[in-house]
Amino acid sequence: MTERSDGASVVPPATADSGAIAVMGLDLQGDRRVPRRQVWAWAIYDWATQPFNSVLLTFVWVPSFLVSSFFLDPAVAATGIVDGTEIDCDTSANSTTVFCRALGALDANLGWGIMVAGILIALLAPVLGQRADANGHRKLMLGIFTGLLIACQFAMAFVSGVPPMFWFGVAMIAFGSVVGEIAAANYNSLLVSVSTPRTVGRVSGLGWGFGYLGGIVALVIVVGLILGGVLDGTQSLTFQLIAAGATVWTLVFSIPIFRIVPEPPPSPDAKHVGFFAGYVELFRSIARLWRESRTTLWFLLASAVYRDGLAGVFTFGSVIAARVFGFGFTDLVIFGIVLNLVAGVSTIFAGRVDDRFGPKAVILFAIGSIVVCCITVFVGAGMGKGLFWVAGIFLAMFVGPAQAASRSFLARLTPAGREGEVFGLYATTGRAASWMAALLWGAFIAAAANQTLYGILGIALVLGVGFVLLLFIKAPPRSTAA
Repeated sequence: MTERSDGASVVPPATADSGAIAVMGLDLQGDRRVPRRQVWAWAIYDWATQPFNSVLLTFVWVPSFLVSSFFLDPAVAATGIVDGTEIDCDTSANSTTVFCRALGALDANLGWGIMVAGILIALLAPVLGQRADANGHRKLMLGIFTGLLIACQFAMAFVSGVPPMFWFGVAMIAFGSVVGEIAAANYNSLLVSVSTPRTVGRVSGLGWGFGYLGGIVALVIVVGLILGGVLDGTQSLTFQLIAAGATVWTLVFSIPIFRIVPEPPPSPDAKHVGFFAGYVELFRSIARLWRESRTTLWFLLASAVYRDGLAGVFTFGSVIAARVFGFGFTDLVIFGIVLNLVAGVSTIFAGRVDDRFGPKAVILFAIGSIVVCCITVFVGAGMGKGLFWVAGIFLAMFVGPAQAASRSFLARLTPAGREGEVFGLYATTGRAASWMAALLWGAFIAAAANQTLYGILGIALVLGVGFVLLLFIKAPPRSTAA
């Protein structure tokens, strides 16, 4: 183990006789052998938590249920039904009606709820990460917050489609985002336990890829139940059952990581302090990163901005599909299946590109492409569903690689023994800026008289700022990106 000039520890490259195994094409070489089952057990956790992201948040529960006419005043909802069909809000004639304005208000209120969740994550994630480092309890923290995510999904199964339940539904989505993000910080910190500096990009990409593929399977199950007549997208009970199914999925598939992936040892430098004293340690940690690993700190700040834009794509993209382009319940599910397939394959492939050319190149190319897609959707909205399908597929090709490469970028820069702390800061800085996409989403919609399409400009603006900031961040040394 050697020390880089920026303070991060580097494992020397593998020699010709070092051990290696193959996992989906991965050549896990380094100064140690990583058992295959540990890599798979770690990667499958992304699969386990995917229903919350793909099924509940992005493609089904939120866009087709939480921000739908289920939660409007019955009198207002009735004005949106003409000849037995809900009016299309993607027209100039209808966009200013009471019905469409009310739906736009639901969209904006969802954004405010997500913004509150971001503030809570910013306050909690780094301190909890520091405590996990000090105590050597990263898996315990992962277990606690995974359990809370499971409980949150179970609570969503009791959200019936009546207006008084709207804010409870928003609260559960927001709370699920909070505990899911904190769980993810501890999950990400375990990446160093199942990879080496030469394979961290591929292993990170494998996890993201499994997540997207898990989303495909979950969405296919939903489609199958709909086409088989078991579920009816016009009934509130359907969405309650979907939330219950997501609960069982996460519970079952999160078991392997706790049974198989090893717990990293406690950080010898981390102090055992109380919860509130942890905030003092947080500022000391930031100061220490400034002195010893400044590139890491600058990356945390720059990535906070563009990752919030990426989160906005996931959170609000399907809302635009439903509200602006008229995607129905089945349309959204099929759309989600295709996008998850494209994202899963591209993310696994991008992991190899990451290891070859470095994560910075992957992130910049991906973010730039996403901004172009967002502007294209806004300008060409009049072209209808066809345009959104094409743009959505291109978006899916780049969102996953940007996220996976961000995780591997930070793993390459993180000083040894401080993974939980730094990935806690990763979650915190990301969520500290999470008010940006949510706020601009709501602000652009409100400024445009509750026309949902304008929210995409807020997302594009955040991504563009993040792209510029990343340009000034020094890439990890080629010795670890080779």
